[in-house]
Amino acid sequence: MRPSIDEYFLKIASVVAERSTCERHHVGAVAVKNKHILATGYNGAPAGLKDCLELGCLRNELKIPSGTRHEICRGIHAEQNVIIQASLHGVSLEGSTIYLTHSPCVLCAKMLVNAKIQRLVTFGKYPDDTFLSLFKEAGIQFDAVEKPSTIITHLE
Repeated sequence: MRPSIDEYFLKIASVVAERSTCERHHVGAVAVKNKHILATGYNGAPAGLKDCLELGCLRNELKIPSGTRHEICRGIHAEQNVIIQASLHGVSLEGSTIYLTHSPCVLCAKMLVNAKIQRLVTFGKYPDDTFLSLFKEAGIQFDAVEKPSTIITHLE
């Protein structure tokens, strides 16, 4: 069966998440406008720097719960990277939809508000839902949907 547009881009976000260098969560983001991919991002260390796969995870070592003490992590969130990638290539995210494998933390939500996105679609839940009130105030549509099938179907 042909996937819906939301399922299609969420599957792509899931593949993007496979590039993550985080030991805790693999998160992927895809920015889309008019059914066209503008940029992608995944969570991991800044480009060219050692990542948690090489160094280990300080947050795990210190037993820091997910959703707290973001400053301890050397990683950049997928949402931050999708904004950075768009800006590096001169692409505006204004009016776009972000497809994300997890809901955003409040810090990323603030950045997405300033990037003037129109909608965010996700199937995963981050342990912080503070973003909901920000999105409501900013008029950003939020849709939590079922996780799409991980099976890739195509004709031979």
